[in-house]
Amino acid sequence: MSRSTKKGPFVDPRLLEKVKKHKQAGELSPIRTWSRACTIIPEFVEIKFQVHNGKRFIDVYVTEQMVGHKLGEFAPTRYFKGHGFAHTKEATSLT
Repeated sequence: MSRSTKKGPFVDPRLLEKVKKHKQAGELSPIRTWSRACTIIPEFVEIKFQVHNGKRFIDVYVTEQMVGHKLGEFAPTRYFKGHGFAHTKEATSLT
């Protein structure tokens, strides 16, 4: 279910302030954030974020195509490592 159009997109106010200060100062360092639910707005374009995935920070460089999506979409929390490693190891050792 999407957010009400009356309310508009969710943007963390503290993160928005950090972005404004970052642009005024002309800094190149990434902005660290835990706000995965924050919607990417046009002010975030061409800024590098470090989004927390629950364990570590993932670098995310925001482009124009990302506007409207959430920051958390670009920092996966789970990584698929494959099925049956022990089974494939046995199968390869037999041949």
